[in-house]
Amino acid sequence: MKKTAKHWGRVAMMTALLGALAGGACAGTVLERIRATGKIVVAHRESSVPFSYLDADKKPVGYAVELCQRIADAVRRKLEMRSLSVEYLLVTPANRLQAIAEGKADLECGSTTNNAERRKTVAFTVPHYITGARYLVRSDSTIDDLPQFEGKKLVSTKGTTPLKAIEQANRERLLRIQVLEAPDHARAVEMVEKGEADGFAMDDVLLYGLIAGRPDPSKFKVVGKFLTIEPLAIMLPKDDPEFKRVVDDEMKRLIQSREIYPIYDRWFLKPIPPRNTPLNLPMSYLLKDFWKYPTDQVPF
Repeated sequence: MKKTAKHWGRVAMMTALLGALAGGACAGTVLERIRATGKIVVAHRESSVPFSYLDADKKPVGYAVELCQRIADAVRRKLEMRSLSVEYLLVTPANRLQAIAEGKADLECGSTTNNAERRKTVAFTVPHYITGARYLVRSDSTIDDLPQFEGKKLVSTKGTTPLKAIEQANRERLLRIQVLEAPDHARAVEMVEKGEADGFAMDDVLLYGLIAGRPDPSKFKVVGKFLTIEPLAIMLPKDDPEFKRVVDDEMKRLIQSREIYPIYDRWFLKPIPPRNTPLNLPMSYLLKDFWKYPTDQVPF
């Protein structure tokens, strides 16, 4: 039976659709995949308060999650779709880059630092927060900065920039710190609480969020000078300029229109789930200055 041009056209269309549904590299651009599947996949975290975490109903919430919802709506408008479903994928610090690089998620909405090493694998949009690594210790601890951890146990979360910074400082300063790895932030706090570690090094805003979510926040405190400067940004696939333009344009619009400011206030100044406790963290001058000329270019 002779195959017509129309037949081969249908075969090509079906092949493209199946590739898009598979969600792999064969799916073409991110926007093509989203149009074909009718969904955008958002990677989120379990305990990165207040950026990306699970509320009492195990629903993804947080500052970065809300920003990603705004971006998803911008994608819907760009593709002129009547509706676009948002599908969530739970990731960890160890597998979040892989989820984006392998096309399992279109956006990673958490507390990920934009740095040169990660930009080899993924892309980032305009930072939504700038923070730095400090130390969570028990309230009765006499430790007030990194040198006091000499000969002691300091934990950080696997796959994070603070962990690498601690390891480097430990080598360079000959501090003899026993550096421990935790699978997630919640476990690291637990290790400090139980005396399995003397401190937990992580972005200070995350530490304040973790303390606020504990049954008894008075058991902990945050100490020390900034060990690192961390521009946190939403992660997206590398080498897809069309999709990146949509994401960057929406982030810049939110910042320049000042729509992002009440979103910030909602998660950093007002009571947040699950315990309805406010973090009381006003926006830093560092972030305000950076947002005067919002860009995805960071000097790190």
